[in-house]
Amino acid sequence: MIATVAVFLLTWVLIASRRLSWLPIGRPAGALLGAVGMVAVGALSPAEALDAVDEGTIALLLGMMLITAWLERSGWFAWATHRALTVARTPRQLLVAVCVSAGLLSALLVNDTVCLFMTPLLVALLRRTGLPPAPYLVALATSANLGSAATLVGNPQNMLIGSMSGISFASFLGTVGPVAAVALAAHVGLLSLLFRRELSAHALPDPGPPPALASDAPLVLLVGAAVTMAMLGGLHLGFSALGGAVALMVLDRREPSEAFARVDWSLLLFFAGLFVVVRGLAATGLPERAWDLVAPNVSLSEPAGAAALTGALVVGSNVVSNVPLVLLVGPKMASLGPAAWPLLGLVATVAGNLTLVGSVANVIVAEQAKEVHDLGFWEYARVGVPATALSLLVGVPLLLWRGYS
Repeated sequence: MIATVAVFLLTWVLIASRRLSWLPIGRPAGALLGAVGMVAVGALSPAEALDAVDEGTIALLLGMMLITAWLERSGWFAWATHRALTVARTPRQLLVAVCVSAGLLSALLVNDTVCLFMTPLLVALLRRTGLPPAPYLVALATSANLGSAATLVGNPQNMLIGSMSGISFASFLGTVGPVAAVALAAHVGLLSLLFRRELSAHALPDPGPPPALASDAPLVLLVGAAVTMAMLGGLHLGFSALGGAVALMVLDRREPSEAFARVDWSLLLFFAGLFVVVRGLAATGLPERAWDLVAPNVSLSEPAGAAALTGALVVGSNVVSNVPLVLLVGPKMASLGPAAWPLLGLVATVAGNLTLVGSVANVIVAEQAKEVHDLGFWEYARVGVPATALSLLVGVPLLLWRGYS
């Protein structure tokens, strides 16, 4: 067990840091080292390690990256950048627009998907404007996480909650949706305050004439819309994205080498390795023992009990990740009352904003935006910690006050 925990901690340090002076291999290689390490120390067998990889997530990431390549090539990113500069006339207005659009889209689509779509668009916008990247990258990731808390289709952990609890889409939305909206509004205000100096020191350029779209732009947009509808209709997320990518390949009738070159293969490797590392830690039984220590103090009928559960969920989400946490504690939620499931969805999702490695969406934004800014762990935490605290201070009492305890 000691060796397993040591491998997990080493992996976490490698992922959290930009580059360690004594082992400067970066995040993807750090996750791969951790995955191999879990097998080497006997925490998992090779078969168990391979089984730990969530193929659905890998398929979703691959499919969306390929679709994003076609959207960029057909000119939609340039067009969207021009529209953003036309509507938002100040850096602060642009920050609000990023927060609101990421939050709203993530309530309807998976937050990881929204970040996959919006990060390349935002990178193009930052290149054109010369604006400081950090405020907008952090705003995109954190707002996507917050917005995704509102519905059962916003993120993978909420999807699990829907299947485990039997709660309806409408009921969950009616419970958590207003709370997430209030938390997002408070979040926008906090980001505007924290980044006031960076935003006030810059101005947006004149948008100029609108760029021309490629001849296949309408077809690419139609395929993207079809993929979105398939996801909203409940079809498999990964194969919906892959189906759209294959449709674009067939319709384009050209060798898709350019699209394949745009795929961030190191990001796919990162997530594959991370799945194995988390499974290795879970196999030790430590997360289960930690819950057993917290459980006697958990009670949603008292503020102290609600605070204990919230704190445990925040820590667990950032140690084993939110999806494994929901799988672990989900069976124990039914005994805590009707507020337990909505609270689990809200807190496990909001907790993803605490650190750079707290959610898949954060890592997607950081890795895809490396060409304009290398977002560091502590740079992110400077905003993520107070933002998470504010969202929980606003959201948890509001959720319980509305009568769901």
